[in-house]
Order: sequence, then C-alpha cells, then structure tokens
Amino acid sequence: MDIQHIFKIDIFVGIVKHVLYLSYDGMTDPLGQSQVLPYIIGLSKEGYSFHLVSFEKPNRYIENRLTIEAICKENNIDWHPLKYTKRPPLLSTVWDVLKMRRVSKRLHKKHRLSMVHCRSYISALVGLSFKRKKGVPFLFDMRGFWADERVDGGLWNLENPIFKLVYNYFKKKEINFFRESDHIISLTKAGKNEIISWDQMSDLGIKISVIPCCVNTQKFDSNLISEKQKNKLRSELNIDNDSYVMGYVGSIGTWYMLDEMLSFFHRNTKEKNKPIFLFVSREKPSYILKAAADIGISTESIRVVSSMHHEVPCYMSLFSCSIFFILPAFSKKASSPTKQGELMSMGIPIICNDGVGDTADIVKKFNAGFVVPASEIDTCILNEFNFDRDQAIKGANTFFGLDSGVNTYIDIYKTISAQ
Repeated sequence: MDIQHIFKIDIFVGIVKHVLYLSYDGMTDPLGQSQVLPYIIGLSKEGYSFHLVSFEKPNRYIENRLTIEAICKENNIDWHPLKYTKRPPLLSTVWDVLKMRRVSKRLHKKHRLSMVHCRSYISALVGLSFKRKKGVPFLFDMRGFWADERVDGGLWNLENPIFKLVYNYFKKKEINFFRESDHIISLTKAGKNEIISWDQMSDLGIKISVIPCCVNTQKFDSNLISEKQKNKLRSELNIDNDSYVMGYVGSIGTWYMLDEMLSFFHRNTKEKNKPIFLFVSREKPSYILKAAADIGISTESIRVVSSMHHEVPCYMSLFSCSIFFILPAFSKKASSPTKQGELMSMGIPIICNDGVGDTADIVKKFNAGFVVPASEIDTCILNEFNFDRDQAIKGANTFFGLDSGVNTYIDIYKTISAQ
C-alpha cells in the first residue's frame, strides 16, 4: 500500500487531518487577517488541524504578533511565522523558499501531513515538491497570474536577461502547478476561463473552483456602527457631518492608480458639499498628499488614516462612496479586490474601472455602483447611476460571503481526500 493511499484512508476515517498551509503573505498583514485566517478558522471547525507557515515583515510582526498568536491559539492553529526577506532581489526569495521547505519537511516528519494547501506560486514550489517526492496531495490556491503580475506591475523588466530567465522559469512551473495539483482555486471566473483557453488546458475546468476574496459580512455591517462612533471618527479626522466623503481602502502602488483616482475626485466633486477624499491606508500620508498637491488638490481635502483590519468598517461607514481604479493588465483577469466584498457588504456605492477580473460584472449585476470604462478613466465625468443598497448587500452575501467560501473549500478538501 503506497503512502498516498494511507493518507487518504487516514482522512476518511478521521484519524489524521493535518494540513500544511503555506503562505508567502504574512498573518500580521491586513491580507493575512482578512484572506487567510478566516478560511482556516472555518475549516478548523470541520476537524482539520492546521500547521500555518507564513512570512512576516519585521515591523508588522512586532506590532501585531500578540493579536495573531491569540487568534491562532483560540482556534488551535499551529502558527510558524518566518521572517520575510526583502533584499537582495530574487536571491532573498530563494532563501525564503529554502526556509519554507525546511520547516515543511520538519512538520511533515512530525505530523504525517494529509495535504499541502499552497497560497500562490512561491508556496506552490514546495507543494509541488511534496506531491512529487512524498505523494502528499497538493492544493494550488493560485490567487492570480503571479509571474505576469510581476511583469505587468513593472517589477520584472523582461529586457533584463535575469528577469526574463526567472519569468520563463515560473511560466513553466505554472503549467506544472496546473497539471499536477490535485485541485486549483481561481479568484475569478475570468481567470478560470483564461486558463482553460490555453493549449492543452481545456480539460482542467473540472478541477478549477472559483472562490473570490470573501468577506465576513457579519463584521462588515453598517448597522453595527452607531452614530456616536461615526461622530467620534469625524471629530478625530476633522470631517463635517455634511461633507461628501469619497473613500479608498488598502495599499497603494503597483496596481492601484493613485493619480487617476485623485484626478477623478478633483473632476467630480467640485459641486459636492465640502468634499473630502479619505484614505484608509498604511501608505505614508506625505506620499498621498504630494500626489494630490501635484494635481492641484488642496491638502485640506485629503485625510489619511492607518487602521487595523477590524477597525476598517468604522472608517468605511463615513464614506459617501468608494473608489478603486486598478491597472487593467492581462494578469488582472485573475484578481478579486478584497475591498469589493467589504464595501458591498457595508452598502457603500463603488466606483471602479472595468478590465479587472469579475469586478465590473458583479457591480453591474447587483447595481452596486458605477463602472468607468478603462479607456475613460482620465476623462470620465460621474453622472447619476443606479445604486441599490439592498441589492449590493445581497450581492455581498451571495457572492462574497465567507460561509460560502469556506463551504467551497470544505467540498474541495473532501474531494481531494476521496481521490
């Protein structure tokens, strides 16, 4: 009897359900708190024992370590944080992969892992190795076309022979990930359709599931935030009760088009009452304020505040509308903005561009805001648009609900164990 068959028997009879979850994103990052831990917590309740390996940025680790440790302890998650290495480029990533491989081997030796759940491409290098060498089932949670994101975002210049070599390496590995994984998760239908349109990939459709960036709609609920809380925040931020507030949530850079969003605000709020552009972001305020000043926006109209993930709904409650423009590159076919489900769950109108994953289709389907054609980002004047708050909230629950995402993961886990 081979070792993979033994693993499947163990899962079936409930003896061993040890899952290694590999993430190159940190749990002390907002993304880890919103897009990794909630799923693992939900799956843990189904009897899976998780060994979570993540790479933490030093400053955020110091700031948020105790919070994440408490969450993991409460939910019986075995967390193994490793230090993220940033420099030198490329070599630092190789070093991190070696560290990931080392701790993974140790955990497998100790727990006899039933599955390796890999978040994105760097982690999948280890998952593929475990599948080939140890027969451990491998779930490829791709998150996006990672190598193409590096190129589209200007991080890898293919005119540089080293970056060209690395890009080609990962594009070959990408095919291996797709073909040899036991199941694939795509964030978008557009991403799935792109994959199965490639040569000799049409048969993969049956093993690709779509799970967007989900949201805990019970936490992102405007009814939970009192007027007293809103007034306190307005006072702290020096925002009048009757101000028109355009809001942005999340990081800025690479994909998010800051200059274009500021220009849109400048063009479209001249007739609004005391307009404010509120950024809920960890970016340096000076960076945003300079970009605004370069466009001719008064610094008095800009607010920048940093917050923990659990504080975000309170800040969102101040928004009259929200905006996010994302570079509509090829790789973005597979992207699902985390903020979309959160904003819809809060019942806040979304202003976004098309050409990014399923984003525009969802906004239109649920009357959740206004879609700007990518070709008109620099010129668009915001007209009246159909916004149905109840439909937007319903769409968040239907399409982005955390329970739905967890249930899909459970089905996938069961499918893998039954193969």
